[in-house]
Amino acid sequence: MKLYNFFRSGTSHRLRIALNLKGLKTDYVAVDLRTEQHLKDEFKAVNPQMLVPALDVDGRVLIQSPAIIEWLEETHPTPALLPAHADDRAHVRALAALVSCDIHPINNRRILEYLRKTLGADEAAVNAWCATWITAGFDAYEALLATDKNRGHFSFGETPTVADVYLVPQVESARRFKVDMGRWPLISAVDAACAELDAFKSAAPLAQPDAG
Repeated sequence: MKLYNFFRSGTSHRLRIALNLKGLKTDYVAVDLRTEQHLKDEFKAVNPQMLVPALDVDGRVLIQSPAIIEWLEETHPTPALLPAHADDRAHVRALAALVSCDIHPINNRRILEYLRKTLGADEAAVNAWCATWITAGFDAYEALLATDKNRGHFSFGETPTVADVYLVPQVESARRFKVDMGRWPLISAVDAACAELDAFKSAAPLAQPDAG
């Protein structure tokens, strides 16, 4: 398998975590978003949407990190990243969707580049924009963690799930945009628990070969 990704991309980060948790190795193909390599014809031939990540599996390219993570869960079910009970799976998926649908899309690179280049926003304004939506989402995530009396060390239970796969890269993004994580002690505790695991350590942005 070949993983087309960028070290600082949150969607790439979450997919690296999922692959690591599944114990799957990939060939790392860096696509430098800083130089707009993703917009070049060479990568467009890989992914017509011109976004990372993309996962080449024996010549068949999978795109969109939520779809790829679901594919991983279906094709490599052990260890499971979703709980056994349907109600619990719905809860974990909701936590993941809170990040993937309500926070990340309006803070991703395309949106921020539009703010900078078209609307003339400076970095303080961009950081404020990101903080607004991260805060709204993390407030809800923290509240959901607080109501789960059997939560354990992770977002759900005592082993990582897809909720943690999505949460940790968003925490990384929050720090990059200078959001004070002290507001969310439960999220911070989950992030710290994940940081102890090799699957998360080796997926971190600064651990990637294209970091710099």
